[in-house]
Amino acid sequence: MRLYEYESKRVFEQSGIPIPKQYGVIHSVDEIKKLDLKFPTMAKAAVLIGGRGKEGGIKKVTTLEEAMDNTEILLKLRIKEHPVHTVFFEEAVEEREACYVGVTTDPNTFNNVLVVSASGGVDIEEVAQTQPEAIIKREILNNDRALQNNIIKEVTDLLDQDLQLSNEQKEILASIIDKVYRTYQDIDAKLCEINPVIITPDNVIAADAKIVLDDNGLYRQSKLLETLGITSRRHDVAEPTPNEEQAYGQGFPYVDLLPSETSKDEDKLYVGLVPGGAGYGIFSIDEVVNIGKKFFDNKVVPINFMDSGGGPPQNRVAQMFHLLMDYPLTDIIITSRFGGISSCDVFIRGLIQALRERHRNNQRIIPVYGRMVGTDLPSAKNYLEKAKQESPEALQLMEIVVGNEKIMADVIKEGVRRGFEIKKEASA
Repeated sequence: MRLYEYESKRVFEQSGIPIPKQYGVIHSVDEIKKLDLKFPTMAKAAVLIGGRGKEGGIKKVTTLEEAMDNTEILLKLRIKEHPVHTVFFEEAVEEREACYVGVTTDPNTFNNVLVVSASGGVDIEEVAQTQPEAIIKREILNNDRALQNNIIKEVTDLLDQDLQLSNEQKEILASIIDKVYRTYQDIDAKLCEINPVIITPDNVIAADAKIVLDDNGLYRQSKLLETLGITSRRHDVAEPTPNEEQAYGQGFPYVDLLPSETSKDEDKLYVGLVPGGAGYGIFSIDEVVNIGKKFFDNKVVPINFMDSGGGPPQNRVAQMFHLLMDYPLTDIIITSRFGGISSCDVFIRGLIQALRERHRNNQRIIPVYGRMVGTDLPSAKNYLEKAKQESPEALQLMEIVVGNEKIMADVIKEGVRRGFEIKKEASA
């Protein structure tokens, strides 16, 4: 879960890291008058995605009129398709030099890694590709809670070769490096980053801040979340879409694979996925893409990742299908239930509940193709056969293979083929 910059700075400030003076967070132009702004000041769009500066999301303003005009511009801005709802103001600081300080986890060894560079204020990943010698990394073994003094001194000295710091500035930078690492450990972070750390004529300041929390550790961070006023989870890379917010509220993981404003290409088939688990969900995405490339001229688009979780109740299963059928982009749904922990009987009852409810309420019903095998399969089969007799109209667009008579790849291929046929018939 990623924090906004102003939230990350609050965390860093509480850890003793110097930050620019914060003037406040607003959601409308009228709220500016309540802030005690000192000019010049920085107006920044609060978004959870990178590249904000290149998209015009940061403005330096020198008067109240400029602040109001630029806030109006920022609140109308879309940064990489995400609307700006919040703007915050902070002190503008004079930059003499800049550097980068960050802590993350090495995905290969799972050790913590301290990363610093004298190339601050630019895309650090781009620096790593074009100037790898400018990146200094130190892997921290044994998950140490604090950095050893010799490591702090070593990396500070290396940065100082380029930055030419005063003794006082060097001490402050060393303290920042130490405290960024301690913060990373204390709050169960996946990433703590300051880019840039700005060297002013008489100080060293965290001019930007980025923190990504590990979702698995959030249960230990209730005090932090309460301090920041955070009541629900967020993504670590972007703002949640309406579908994602709805799924979170209903208790199941869901990720849209396409931007919210995606325009539908009528030559393509958009496939929603309701898998039986996270692994099956990833397989389903890959298999839909592979089958689309191999048999359907690359015109098949998976639109979501979803996970029901182990042993989902019937109502949650129904809500998973409701969500995708309410989503205008969805042409068909591919579903699978490999019953281990979860029950095929609960799964099929949830699917049929959703279809019956939608038929009764005259809501859109789209074709559902899938397979179920595993736990409680006999009772699930009996319920499915009985339901088809009782509700033939509501279930006419549902085709569920029972057992292992077909592999899932063939179920997907046949479902996609029928989806294109139905779409063609509807447009004729």
